[in-house]
Amino acid sequence: MSQQIERSDFMNVLSSIKKSFNNPFISMRHKNFRYYIIGMFISLIGTWMQNIAQPWLAYTLTKSPLLLSLIGALQFTPMLIFALFAGVIVDRFPKKNIIFLTQLASLIITLILVLLVWSGQIKYWHLLILATALGIVNTLDMPARQSFVIELVGREDLMNAIALNSMTFNLARIIGPAVAGLVMSFWGIGTCFLVNSISFAAVIISLFFIKPNYIQNAYKAKVNIAEQIKGGVRYILKNKTLSYAVLVLAIVGTFAPNFNVLIPVFSAEILNSGEMGFGLLMSFMGVGSFLGAMYIAISSKTGPNKLLVSAAPVVVGALLIITGYTHLFFVTGVLIGITGFFLIAFLSSVNSTLQINSSNEYRGRVMSIYTLVFAGSTPFGNLYAGWFADHFNPRIGFAACGSVIILLMIPVYLKKMKKSVRR
Repeated sequence: MSQQIERSDFMNVLSSIKKSFNNPFISMRHKNFRYYIIGMFISLIGTWMQNIAQPWLAYTLTKSPLLLSLIGALQFTPMLIFALFAGVIVDRFPKKNIIFLTQLASLIITLILVLLVWSGQIKYWHLLILATALGIVNTLDMPARQSFVIELVGREDLMNAIALNSMTFNLARIIGPAVAGLVMSFWGIGTCFLVNSISFAAVIISLFFIKPNYIQNAYKAKVNIAEQIKGGVRYILKNKTLSYAVLVLAIVGTFAPNFNVLIPVFSAEILNSGEMGFGLLMSFMGVGSFLGAMYIAISSKTGPNKLLVSAAPVVVGALLIITGYTHLFFVTGVLIGITGFFLIAFLSSVNSTLQINSSNEYRGRVMSIYTLVFAGSTPFGNLYAGWFADHFNPRIGFAACGSVIILLMIPVYLKKMKKSVRR
């Protein structure tokens, strides 16, 4: 009798675990999503190769962390200016068509960069112009891709698909930087840009096989763009869950993901590990980020993790401070990897929170604000990190980013505690 009770208790525990966790690849049962994720994975490997090659090229041309940060700032400035307008466009037109055009434009822009590098005519100002052009394209591409996922998998598997999309992104972040380090060492920087240019074709081809479940929006053509933007902003401000997620995202998104500025300088000046070391450090970041996305994928049945959204910013801030004061390559890599775990788990949770709590009518505009807050704030974060690294050293750059996150989160926590006491 007692054995039957123990077995029953054991089965109840297993059942409880099963309810909390699920197959991290469950959204792959949707054929449209499979086509999309395969094409995107190939493209993202190329993108991460360029993300390694471009800052290394900029630093090689200028030897200035501040000028290096300006490249990143200009690449994300268009999102700061145009993200809200992009949200209106995404809500009005088929997202599949928008993604097709943005991928084609990205292919052409990166091909121009390839020709400039291989001809030996590349200048710093060329990087500024091309980075800005890619930024304009990404301003429309990011909210379109973010809000396209629900048309591929539906609401039931949305959180899992978001997490799996993030896993794909970060698996590419593991492979791309490592491959980029090898390619730059043996075949030159231009080859990295060429691979990225070709990789955009993978997404374009996959789109021909995708037949999304279009979601009709209750849009009135007479309502002008300004009113639509205001409507989207008001929609977020009136929803406490959305507004809190956006506020915390603004803090973390501005000061945490400045690795493209800090790591190449840290690798060159502190660790003396060169471009190969830079690529490997970014791969460490990718491993941690992939595991963070995997964690979100297997726990997606429970919904967005509210505790993670609130606590992760301080954890990430503390890890950035500690990373700045390491001097061993492997320790630096491990710390960067752990930072990646918490950062991606946080971002995936915020993304899911915004999408699950948004109506179909406003989803494109909500995700454009996600893009504005996360990517549009990058120019400020890049210049902030670049200034400290340039005027002091990359150690101070890491510490300055981590410290400001913790300081800015203090009033957020205090305000939240006051509201809890009032209730």
